[in-house]
Amino acid sequence: MRLSVAAAASLLMMALVGCQTNGADTTGGVVRTNEPSKGDVTSFGDAFDGLKTVSDVEYYASDQAVAEAKNQFRAENYGNAGALFFKATQLAPNDGGAWMGLAACTDRIHRFDLSDRAYGRAFKLMGASPEYYNNVGYSYLLRGKLQDARANFLKAYELAPNDPTVANNLKLLSSSVQNIER
Repeated sequence: MRLSVAAAASLLMMALVGCQTNGADTTGGVVRTNEPSKGDVTSFGDAFDGLKTVSDVEYYASDQAVAEAKNQFRAENYGNAGALFFKATQLAPNDGGAWMGLAACTDRIHRFDLSDRAYGRAFKLMGASPEYYNNVGYSYLLRGKLQDARANFLKAYELAPNDPTVANNLKLLSSSVQNIER
């Protein structure tokens, strides 16, 4: 038994010896596979100086789910859109647009408890934007809380006075006040 433990320990030590470096970390902890070395040239003979070889992130894990969710929302399939926006928030929890979409979907199916939570997350990620206040105002309009809706629509209008969506929602609010149904 002692012999097998000693043999296993020596095999482990030999494997670890092959992994050792001289202690100098020249990469700064970042692994780049397509970075050219100084003095490398392109296939056209040009130097790589000034060329950006590592692009910014153009695709996020939640992009496909958000795109599908927007299509479902436009088709007025709010339950399907909500499920896809929820998936997007799970794939990318810091995607404020996905949280806004989830909140809008839950508004449309009258799950205001869920929309309040989603708007809370969206505000933390996106801040005080015209889109945020416009959507929250519309949420209050759907709930019948017209004073809260007006306050949020006016905040959105202050931030984006030329936004036609905000202007249309203010008109919708004024028509709602005139046509109160009980």
